[in-house]
Amino acid sequence: MKPESSDRDFWSLPMGRREALKALGLLGAAVALGVQPGQVDGKVSERSATSREIPLRPLGKTGVVVSALCFGGAHWGRIEDDTEAIRLLFEAIDAGVTFLDNAWEYNRGRSEELMGQALRGRRQDVFLMTKVCSHGRDKKVALQQLDESLRRLKTDYLDLWQIHEVVYEDDPDLHFAPGGAAEALLEAKRQGKVRFIGFTGHKDPKIHLKMLSHDFPFDTCQMPLNVFDGTYQSFEQEVLPVLNQRGIAPIGMKSLSGNAEPIKQGIVTPDEAIRYVLSLPIASLVSGIDSRDVLKQNLEIVRNFTSMTAAEMQRLRSRVARYAMDGRFELFKSTNRYDGRIGREQHGIS
Repeated sequence: MKPESSDRDFWSLPMGRREALKALGLLGAAVALGVQPGQVDGKVSERSATSREIPLRPLGKTGVVVSALCFGGAHWGRIEDDTEAIRLLFEAIDAGVTFLDNAWEYNRGRSEELMGQALRGRRQDVFLMTKVCSHGRDKKVALQQLDESLRRLKTDYLDLWQIHEVVYEDDPDLHFAPGGAAEALLEAKRQGKVRFIGFTGHKDPKIHLKMLSHDFPFDTCQMPLNVFDGTYQSFEQEVLPVLNQRGIAPIGMKSLSGNAEPIKQGIVTPDEAIRYVLSLPIASLVSGIDSRDVLKQNLEIVRNFTSMTAAEMQRLRSRVARYAMDGRFELFKSTNRYDGRIGREQHGIS
């Protein structure tokens, strides 16, 4: 559902003004979305390490806050049993993971359709993001996909709409060409169908920097961040400082390297991997969650999160440096195995 006029007033307020929220009768919705009484004008008060709550972080300069852990829609959409999948999503939301990730092409649309079923009656409890997968096609295709995403998700607005998988050298030129996807983002925002806009990619920090060179009003930017990235084609070193300087909210992904292989091989622990990324100046970390065990593990790590010191982070980077140098644990950078089918087809790659 689209926000009613009072909801729109709520979203325009500096987050955390408790009395104003009470006056609008929307405090409950605010708390569900992560706004806490200790937050004033977009600043989140420190919580006790023993509070057992999911930390909240500002989404760049947007004035809203989101849960530090974001529920990934790709892995989740592969759960065969709809009832089991929806139960898992509810458990995450009830635990405070209210930032939800999705994309038009995830599991051929099933991820959006399933999430739409789950969010009936709960849309106002979450900060909902999905992505446009035009892969260089024009504004018309992008806006058609937006309407399909809204229909599948059973809503008429998104909290965040991002250009998905900007991974090829010519992608920035295609997206910013006249009548390209960048124009679709602005049009959707003007129409009130989306609140915030951004882009994602997992291949090369230089491609991200090329997108950012257009000085476009992006609200967010999603990228791979993990202990190996710190020393190999590093988004942490090259892109993250630019985002924070410009007030664009950084969203992390692939903290476990996309396939958890370094976890399986005992090179790093899940706690080390996730803590490292959450210790970076990011708004949220997208996590692929496809079972109760994974959800329980990630909730435990995030609820007990304490930031690593700079020295701890450097020691961890140094410890894994010999595994990082050839990209073996970041195959999404060093190969095309993680590039989506539609994107490959649009670029003539089999």
